[in-house]
Amino acid sequence: MTVTEVTAEVPRRPDADDETPVLEVRDLHVEFKTREGVVKAVNGVNYSVRAGETLAVLGESGSGKSVTAQAIMGILDSPPGRIAKGEILFHGQDILTLPENERRKLRGPKMAMIFQDALSALNPVFSVGNQLGEMFRVHQGMSKKDAKVKAIELMERVKIPAAKQRVNDYPHQFSGGMRQRIMIAMALALEPDLIIADEPTTALDVTVQAQVMDLLAELQREYNMGLILITHDLGVVADVADKIAVMYAGRIVEQAPIHELYKRPAHPYTRGLLDSIPRLDQKGQELFAIKGLPPNLLHVPSGCAFNPRCTRAQDICRTDSPALVPVTEQDGSELPGRRSACHFWKETIHG
Repeated sequence: MTVTEVTAEVPRRPDADDETPVLEVRDLHVEFKTREGVVKAVNGVNYSVRAGETLAVLGESGSGKSVTAQAIMGILDSPPGRIAKGEILFHGQDILTLPENERRKLRGPKMAMIFQDALSALNPVFSVGNQLGEMFRVHQGMSKKDAKVKAIELMERVKIPAAKQRVNDYPHQFSGGMRQRIMIAMALALEPDLIIADEPTTALDVTVQAQVMDLLAELQREYNMGLILITHDLGVVADVADKIAVMYAGRIVEQAPIHELYKRPAHPYTRGLLDSIPRLDQKGQELFAIKGLPPNLLHVPSGCAFNPRCTRAQDICRTDSPALVPVTEQDGSELPGRRSACHFWKETIHG
C-alpha cells in the first residue's frame, strides 16, 4: 500500500569513496513479547553499507533478516515488537533517537524498501500510475498531470514495455516480474541514498530473477545508492553483492567479501548453504540439505545455536556461545572484512 510521507531535509548523498557509511547498524536487539514468552528475533547485529555498495544478508526463514530491515525502516509492528537495544546510524545520525515524525521524513526520500510480495504491497484499487505519482505529489508537490509524466518515466526506466499505455493499469493486470519492477520504480522515485530489497525475486522464475537482479545492479550504479539485499539464496546474489552477512537465529554468524565467502566459508552453516546449491556436475545425485530445522527462538539451544545441526559440534559448542571474531590466514595475517562466529572456524576455512 502507498503511504503518505513528508519530505525531509537530510545530508547529500556521499561519494562512493566517502568513509562514512550511509547506514551503520550497531549491536541491534529486537524482541517480540508473546503469550509463550519473549522472542529475541535479532540479537546483537552489526553491519554497515556505503554509497554504491551492496550488502547481501543471507539466512533461512526466521533468522532475523527481515526484522532487522523493518527496524531500520521504522516499520516494526509495535506492539508486540520493540527495539530493546542498539543504534541505527544513517549518515552518522542515530535515527532511533529521532521522533516518529522526523523518521517519517526519511522514508521515501532517503531510504526505501522493496517488499517481497509486490501484489500485496501495491494497492489493488489504484492504478500503478496513481501509486507511483503519489510519491511526487506528496513529497514534491507536483500536480497530478506532472506526477503522471514522472510515473511514465519511472516505468520506462525500469523497462516496462508500453509504459504510456499501461500507466493506468492496475497491479493485477501485470505479471509478477512486471509488478516487481513497479515496486523497484516506486523505491527509486525520489532517488534515495539507501534501498532495502527484501527477497525481491521470490516466486519469480529463474529468467525473470536474473532480469530483476540485473536491473537493480544497473540502477544502483547509476544512482550510487547503498543496497541491502535480503535473500535465502546464495545463487541470487553471487554476481551483484560486494559483501555478505550470514544470519542464523537472530545473529550474524559470518561476514565476508562475497567472492571470498564462496571460495572459503568460515562457518559450518555457510558451508552447508553453499553445498545446498544445485550444481551441473552433480547430475543424478541427491541434493545436499542441512539436517534438522532452525531453532525455535523461544528456546534457542545453549552455546552455539547451530550446534544441534552442525557436523563439527563438540562439547564447547553446546555450552559457550562463540563471538564474531576476525578470520586469519594460517600465518596469522587477518583477512580483510572476514569474521566468523564459530569455535572451529580455522578447521572450516583451512581444513
